[in-house]
Amino acid sequence: MNENLHQRAQRLLAESLVEGVAAPDQAWLAQHLRECADCAHEAATTQDALQALRRVPIAVPRDLVERTQWRVRLRAQQAGESSRSGLLLWIITAASWLLGVLSAPLVWRAFAWCGGRFGVPRLALEMGFVLWWSVPALLAVAAVLYHRAVAQGFADSHRAAKGPRRV
Repeated sequence: MNENLHQRAQRLLAESLVEGVAAPDQAWLAQHLRECADCAHEAATTQDALQALRRVPIAVPRDLVERTQWRVRLRAQQAGESSRSGLLLWIITAASWLLGVLSAPLVWRAFAWCGGRFGVPRLALEMGFVLWWSVPALLAVAAVLYHRAVAQGFADSHRAAKGPRRV
């Protein structure tokens, strides 16, 4: 039972330093640290280590902020384009399915008429019918993949123009 209290105190101490804890947990932790010298020592040592880390100077490139802002803008633009093209693709897909369902009997009759008129085997008619409906979907997939490749090419060329990354 006592070991569980110390483990809970260590967990709450770590959480309080990173993300914060709820008021009841904070009150419990403060009470435990007043009563337990080992946990209080560990808390003080952790605070000292964090303060020492915060005092360590870190050199960053001067253009880090500019590069970060550019990347954020680029990702926002890509996300916006992706969501717009995704919505458009869903609308086109729904319209295609609706038109496909409504016109399937008519298209099959046209294929059957052509097959009877020109002596095309039934298997060839069925394959033609399947292709009639799958080609638009394949074209839509090709358009989406092309759009993504163009966006990626733009990002790669812009990244290459900025020069090598410095860390």
